[in-house]
Amino acid sequence: MKIRPLQDRLIIKRVAEENKTKGGLFIPDTAKEKPLEGKVIAVGNGKVLEDGKVRAMDIKAGDTILFSKYAGTEIKLDGEDHLILREEDVLGIIEK
Repeated sequence: MKIRPLQDRLIIKRVAEENKTKGGLFIPDTAKEKPLEGKVIAVGNGKVLEDGKVRAMDIKAGDTILFSKYAGTEIKLDGEDHLILREEDVLGIIEK
C-alpha cells in the first residue's frame, strides 16, 4: 500500500531493537522499551503557514531520526508497524 502523509507529517519505521546489552546480557521482551529512532519512509509537503505559504520540510525520506517517546500514532502498513508523527516531534536527524 502507498500512503503520502499530509502537511508536516512523517511516516517512519522504527529501527530494530537490541536483544542484548553491551555487557552481553539478553533483554526479555517484557523489559524492552520501544526504540526512539526510526527511518523516514515518507514525508508530507510541509506546514502551511498563516499567510498561506508552505514551509518546506527539513527532513526527507531515507533519513534516520530521533523522536520523542510518546510521539505519533501507530499504524499498520502491509502488516508492518509504522508511526505517523509531526515534524515538531522530531528531536534530530542522526547522521552516520
